[in-house]
Amino acid sequence: MTPPELAGAASAPARAPRPPVERAATWHLSDRIGLVVCWGLGLLFCAIAAAIVTYLMVQGLKYLTPSLLTTHPQVAFSQNQTGGFLDSLIGTFLVAVLGMAIALPVGTGIAVWLSEFGRPFWLARLAESTVEMIAGTPSIVLALFGTIIFTAPALGFLSRTTDGVVFGRSFFAAGAMLSLVALPLVVGSVREGLQAIPRHIREASYAAGKTKIATVRRILLPSARPSVATGSMLGLGRIIGDTAIIVILLGATLNADPAHGFMGYLRGTSSTLTSYVYANAPTGEGNQPEKAYAAAFVLLLMVLVLNGAVDVVHRRARKAGTWTS
Repeated sequence: MTPPELAGAASAPARAPRPPVERAATWHLSDRIGLVVCWGLGLLFCAIAAAIVTYLMVQGLKYLTPSLLTTHPQVAFSQNQTGGFLDSLIGTFLVAVLGMAIALPVGTGIAVWLSEFGRPFWLARLAESTVEMIAGTPSIVLALFGTIIFTAPALGFLSRTTDGVVFGRSFFAAGAMLSLVALPLVVGSVREGLQAIPRHIREASYAAGKTKIATVRRILLPSARPSVATGSMLGLGRIIGDTAIIVILLGATLNADPAHGFMGYLRGTSSTLTSYVYANAPTGEGNQPEKAYAAAFVLLLMVLVLNGAVDVVHRRARKAGTWTS
């Protein structure tokens, strides 16, 4: 070997030895049993999910017709004469819009405050614990709490009243309480996105003369946009899939009353796809299983589209690149 080659060989960095690969043959019996159990549980979970989707898809496509999506429910003795679930579709859209109109800005603001400010410390810990408590609270408890709030005379303008009696059932009441269902998902997703941004990004903004608020508004939030979108779509899926709050605070009446204008419509009672399925299930009061299957399939399709949108947002975020320290 010539001297230049020796010099090149001396300057080349030495490769680190590869760590030994642990083979399955060296595992203990308990580890192998644990691995088999984990695989079995994972496959069982996938099989259950596939069975639910397949069954609802088969039943839904069997009974779903365009007329069900475009006609209002009607009172009749047979399923062929009871109309469709247009009112429930409109109700699902309205509660989703109202719920996210509250949950998205409030959840984003809480996430920014917890991640970037967190002062005073005791209040930040209290807010964090409150968000976690709301995430674990059953929706039926939130619904009962909502009845106490929205039947108060001071909030009578948000629902129908008769002789001074506030009913407390309306789109406003249901949307406000459903926003609490979506709030923890928005807070968690946005906070995770903000914490993934390296600290030197913030320091570079401060060095350029930007204030902390300007840094959050112009740099951090735009960078965490995929996380904001993910939290919004996850929260939206929770809102359109809830039943207890809808039944108690929206009234679960199959027909809405559009006679009082748009604001009167929002102050009245109606239903969503979840309450429609609940009422028309074989064990429900309506006992219209064919239409219940069709509505359940539409609801499942909406949830699958939202989950697919979340996956697309994650893929685009990874394709655009992630922050490195």
